[in-house]
Amino acid sequence: MPLMAGASRRPCAERLQAPRAGVRIDGMDGAAPVGLPSRSRREDPMTDLDDRCLDTFPEWLRSLASDATDLAGLLASPDSPEAARRSLAAGLNYLFKSLDLIPDGIEDLGFLDDAFVLRVAASFAAAESQELRDQAPALARLARDADLIAELLGGDYARLKGYVRSLEKGAARGRTVDDILGDEQVRASFMHEIAGWASSYTAPTFSRDAKNLIKLKSFLSDKLPA
Repeated sequence: MPLMAGASRRPCAERLQAPRAGVRIDGMDGAAPVGLPSRSRREDPMTDLDDRCLDTFPEWLRSLASDATDLAGLLASPDSPEAARRSLAAGLNYLFKSLDLIPDGIEDLGFLDDAFVLRVAASFAAAESQELRDQAPALARLARDADLIAELLGGDYARLKGYVRSLEKGAARGRTVDDILGDEQVRASFMHEIAGWASSYTAPTFSRDAKNLIKLKSFLSDKLPA
């Protein structure tokens, strides 16, 4: 359309005026648009339980090999009560289970199920004998750790306990708990495998992200038997 007389030919970009200093337009410079909460407002703050779990679980992953070795020593001891040895054998045999609750290759979470199972198994073993708890500080510590798992999982903790108890009747690599307890040669081979596993284990990283706790609980809720 032809310009009217006296009209300016300034480019459009020149006619768009920048906002005056000190004036903020919603949606510019990273500001949240009107009516939309900022990211900090959208995300729920971490709870005290979240903080404790995120601080503690990396330690459990780092100590997994030494914890397994300590429990294996109690399993090998003839002084440990039979019922306690059964629980320990079941928890340790889980390390070699091909279909575990969380695949080992899952980033951040892959070995936490092993750490959880060992602690629940330790709580079963510790409940069998006060003397054993007194003589085995590692067992007592792992049994106490199970309280944090119970707090995190809530109602699903009973399902985890039932699952760990069922391992006493299961098998891994064709080896049952009865085989481990009743056959000295099988038990010696089992101990050798645990030592080899512990020496080759490398603790994975665990990011301090509350989303990892959500994923962890989701995995266990989906995989644990009802």
